[in-house]
Amino acid sequence: MKEILDKVGFISDMDGVIYHGNRILDGVLEFVNWMIDNDKKFVFLTNSPEKTPHELSMKLERMGLSVSADHFYTSAMATAEFLHTQKPGCTAYVIGEAALTKALYDHNIYMNDVNPDYVVVGETRTYNFEKIEKAIELVNKGAKLIGANPDITGPTEKGVMPATGSLIAPIEIATGKKAYFVGKPNPLMLRHGLKKLNCHSNEIAFIGDRMDTDIIAGIESNIDTVLVLSGVTSMETIDNFPYRPKYIVNGVGDLIKKEK
Repeated sequence: MKEILDKVGFISDMDGVIYHGNRILDGVLEFVNWMIDNDKKFVFLTNSPEKTPHELSMKLERMGLSVSADHFYTSAMATAEFLHTQKPGCTAYVIGEAALTKALYDHNIYMNDVNPDYVVVGETRTYNFEKIEKAIELVNKGAKLIGANPDITGPTEKGVMPATGSLIAPIEIATGKKAYFVGKPNPLMLRHGLKKLNCHSNEIAFIGDRMDTDIIAGIESNIDTVLVLSGVTSMETIDNFPYRPKYIVNGVGDLIKKEK
């Protein structure tokens, strides 16, 4: 464990690691304060495209945790950056929340429901059949299908709820076109995190709660992985996967307990 705590910095998932819904998890406050007190670099990397960094900062502030907006990087931001590098000045039809649209606007990618270059899907609570129909029509006309993340479900205070992978599935099935997913386990996300921290992969530990997105992303990016059991994955389900994290703890607070 000392090897992990001696790292220059940490990249951490949020849902299931830092909080569930609007409830901060045990040990998180102590762990974040430990990172600050020990001058560790850190960034919260979330597959959720629903909130901007400022909104995430405000959310943690309401839970009693003060973290500035520059410590967050979302799949919405990664999606916008990816599309901008692929086709600068492109247009998109978006099924998602305002944070996803804002991230696209920030890269000069504008909305188009007639002949867009891309159909982009992220988590949203305004999902409806009319939007699915429009997305199917546009993809059939040649728009490329992009998912902000591949998560089928995500943890909330109400339990496990559908995420982008579930929302985009009807469009994939109806069009016969597979989406390209930008969020974890796509190594693009972790590379953005490393770039943001100005660190090399061997200087960082990645903390996550999902084997299928977090841990595999860390392994494929050659980053030491810490699996927390405070989110989706349990000890019983770890063996369902052909790979393992380097460390397993109940929650991020256990990292500090081990140090003590």
